Amino acid sequence: MIDLHYWPTPNGHKITIFLEEAGLPYTIHRVDIGKGDQFKPDFLKIAPNNRMPAIVDHDPAGGGAPISVFESGAILQYLAEKTGKFLPKDIRGRAEVMQWLFWQMGGLGPMAGQNGHFNIYAPEKVPYAMERYTKETSRLYGVLNKRLADRPFVAGDYSIADMASYPWIVPYEQHKQDLAQFPHLKRWFEAIKARPAVVKAYALAGERKPMTDEERKVLFGQDASTVRA
Repeated sequence: MIDLHYWPTPNGHKITIFLEEAGLPYTIHRVDIGKGDQFKPDFLKIAPNNRMPAIVDHDPAGGGAPISVFESGAILQYLAEKTGKFLPKDIRGRAEVMQWLFWQMGGLGPMAGQNGHFNIYAPEKVPYAMERYTKETSRLYGVLNKRLADRPFVAGDYSIADMASYPWIVPYEQHKQDLAQFPHLKRWFEAIKARPAVVKAYALAGERKPMTDEERKVLFGQDASTVRA
């Protein structure tokens, strides 16, 4: 029913978590981003930003031609609406979930991603950038910790907001964060980590090898020429 174009990154994990939680049948098509699979013409037809994940739904609501969706937040929203799961139908509950989904897409993901880039992947150490993104990641952890002080999950009930944020907390050690400083976040993190669907989703990833210099060039050497027709 669902073709998932995927690589085991935090954004990829979001979608396998949802699909496992919802029990939707799906087929994984691996997009090896270190080898440049994201630039292949067939993939660009469904993901014009040359980024995974992307999906093709061969059985969309109402029938008709398959629907393709790119961007992990849009995919989570699409799947939640398709299945009627993990996104409240009432206006207030939906607003809560969508705010925190966009918080992850616009804040936690990009900032933690830059943190990881400058602390792990950058060919030269840039102290200002390392400090800047480590501090901002810490601030965002603090926001999430405060949010979770009086509720079990980000928007009350388990939702796509949790599925979006959790994979970006998994590499907390690489991001120079100590979960002991964020007790409410840590409790939430351990609860999601133990969910059977999450365990299965991460098992699909397999073992990842260290990035080679050639893969770094593919991932971090892109400019406008990469996407020109």
